[in-house]
Amino acid sequence: MNDPDQRGRLNGMKKSFLRVLSTGVLTGMLAMGAAMPVWAAEYTTNELRIQAGSTSAYINGSKQAIAKPYKVKGVTMVPVGVFKKAFGSEIRLEKNDVVKVKEGPHTVTLTVGSSIAWVDGVKKEMGAAPKMVNGVLMVPLRPVAAGIGATLAPSSSGEVVIRLLQTDDSVDEDEGGIDLDAGKTRIGNSYYGWSINYPADLMVLQTGEQERMMTFGSADSSYYLEVYVSDQDVALDSDDMLQQLVQEAKQSGDTVLDRESVAKGKTPYARIVVKDMDGMLWEMRQYINNGRQYDVYLADYDALNYKDLNKRAAFLNSFQPTYVQSDRTIKDLSTVDNGMRSAWNDDYGIELSVPAGWSMDNTQMTYESKDGAFLQMRVTSAPAGATVKDWSGQLDKWMRETFTPESYEPIRSYTINVSGETAEVNEFRYNFGDGWQTEFDVLLQKNGYRYYAEYTFPEEQTQDREWFERIMKSVVIDFDTVSDNFGQLDEDPYLTDKTKTLTRTSKRYHYSVDIPRYWTAYNDRFEYSPVVYTFTGGQFSIGVNEDQSVEMTVSQLREAYEEAAKTRKNFKLLNSGETTIAGVPAFSFTYHELDNGVPYTGQQIVFEQNGMTYTITTGLNDANKTDVQTAALEKAVKSFTFTK
Repeated sequence: MNDPDQRGRLNGMKKSFLRVLSTGVLTGMLAMGAAMPVWAAEYTTNELRIQAGSTSAYINGSKQAIAKPYKVKGVTMVPVGVFKKAFGSEIRLEKNDVVKVKEGPHTVTLTVGSSIAWVDGVKKEMGAAPKMVNGVLMVPLRPVAAGIGATLAPSSSGEVVIRLLQTDDSVDEDEGGIDLDAGKTRIGNSYYGWSINYPADLMVLQTGEQERMMTFGSADSSYYLEVYVSDQDVALDSDDMLQQLVQEAKQSGDTVLDRESVAKGKTPYARIVVKDMDGMLWEMRQYINNGRQYDVYLADYDALNYKDLNKRAAFLNSFQPTYVQSDRTIKDLSTVDNGMRSAWNDDYGIELSVPAGWSMDNTQMTYESKDGAFLQMRVTSAPAGATVKDWSGQLDKWMRETFTPESYEPIRSYTINVSGETAEVNEFRYNFGDGWQTEFDVLLQKNGYRYYAEYTFPEEQTQDREWFERIMKSVVIDFDTVSDNFGQLDEDPYLTDKTKTLTRTSKRYHYSVDIPRYWTAYNDRFEYSPVVYTFTGGQFSIGVNEDQSVEMTVSQLREAYEEAAKTRKNFKLLNSGETTIAGVPAFSFTYHELDNGVPYTGQQIVFEQNGMTYTITTGLNDANKTDVQTAALEKAVKSFTFTK
C-alpha cells in the first residue's frame, strides 16, 4: 500500500475502532459473548485439538481419549464432556433433555433433539441437534465453543483447534496440561516478521486481516496495544514516516502532543504521542523493513499527560520489525505452516491449505495471489449416468468453443489422489493476447456430485506450479457433507450449451432480447439502464437514454472515436455507417483496440424509438473470436425487439 492518503484512511478507521474499546462498550461486548477476554489478575490460554472420526483429542498437548466425533449436515458433533475436560466448563442437565454449558459469564443452553440453542439469552441456529449416541451426549462443536467465548481454526493436519483465554483457576486442577507460555519472554509473528517483549500481564485479544492486525491488552485493563502490518515498497526514512504519522493524526482529528524522528540504530522509526477526540492518550510508532510497514499503536487508559507514556517506553522500545526463527523464547502467533494458511468451507465439507499472503474468500472458495495465480473450488451435481471422462471431454469442447486454435493448447491429462479418491487433472494453456497462462482443472466425481478445482497462473511463474501440487495434497473433503446439506445443485457453468438463450424483457424501455445462458449477468435489472453481461473474452450491454437524441449521441461518439484514432496508438476505427436494427434506422461504429495488451474488436449501435435513444455495445477479444462465440453475440444483437 504505497498511497499515504489511503493508508491514513485505513489507520484512521482502525483507530476509531480502538477508541470504542476504550469506552464502556468493551464491557457490553463481553456481556454479549464476543470472543474477548474477561479482565482478571492471571490468565491462561487453554487449547483443545479435535478431529472428526478420531477418538483422540489433545488438551494443551496432552492426549485424551474421547467418544468419536462425527459430522452431520457439515456440522462437527463432539461429546459435550470435552468442554469440561479442556476448559473446566460446568455442564448441567435440567429437565431430562435440557443441557447447560457454563463458562465464566457465558451460558449455552441446549435441548436434545433441537437445533436451536440459547447463547447468553440470544437464540441461535446450530445447523444440527444434540443427540445421545451410545449413552454420550454429542453436541455441535462450533456454536457451543463460540458460545463460551472460544476461538476456532482448522489446522493443516485436519484438526479443529479451539482456544479459550481463562483465569488460572477456571480449569480443574486435576486436568493438568502443558504451560504453552513457559520460557517465552517475547511474542510476535514469524510470517510478518516482528516481535516485542512479552510481559506477564499481556494478553492476546484478537487477530484480523489474515494476521496483519493483532491486538493485545493488559490484564488490569491499563493499556491496549495493536500491531498492524502493510506492504510498503517505497524506501522511506524516519522523517518521511514522521510526516505520515502526523498527517494520519490530523486526518483523525487528534492533537499531536509530542513527536520524534529516530534515525539512529538498526531500524529507523518515527513516533508521536496524541490525544484523541475522546481524551485518550496514544503513542503511535512506524517502522519499515523488507518491503513492509509496521504501525504500532499503544493506548494508555490511565495517562493524563503525554509524559505519562514514558513508563511504556521500554516496552515499546522492545518492538523489532524482525523475527528470529531460532529464538525459542518468542511465542509465535502465526498460524502459517510451511508457508501455507488453512482455508475451509463447512457447507461443502472442504478443507485445504493455500499460500500465505493470498486473498481468501472461503464462502466462494476463491483464492488469489498478487502475481496472478488463481484458485477456485466448486461443487456441482453430476448428470445422471455421466462419467469423469464425459466431463473432461465437455470441458475441452467448451475451451475450443471459447478460444481460437492459436490461443488454446491442451498439454496433458493424468490422475492424482485427492482426499483418498482418484481425480483427473487436465493441464492446458491459453493466451488472451497478453501472455500465456497455464491452467490445471482437477475433476473428481463421487456420490452424485462433482468436485472441481480450477488453478491458473502465468506460465513463467514456476513457483505457482509447485504451489498447485502442495495445495492439492492438502485438500481434505468430507464427501457426506454435501449430500447432508444439499439436494440437486447447479450443473457446471462451463458445460452450459452456448446455443441456449433466455428471453429478457424491459417493460419500462419496451424491448426484449435473447441472452445466451452461458453469459454472466453483471447488471441484469432490465427496468434500469444499462444492463450488462460478460463472458469469457467478451461483453454485451444495452443502455437507454430518455433525455438525449440519437443525433446528439451519434455526434458525440463520432467525435470521441475520431479523437481516439488521433491520440491512441493502438486504436483504429474500422468502419462506421448506417444500418438497421429491430426494423428502425441505426448508426454503427466498429473499432479495434489493444487494451492492456489484449487485442479486441468493439461495436456500438445507436438507434431511437418513441423518444428513447438505445445503445447496444459489444466487445470480443481476438483470442476468443471463435465461430461459436461470434454467432452467440450476433444472435443476441439481432434478437433485440421492441415491445408494447
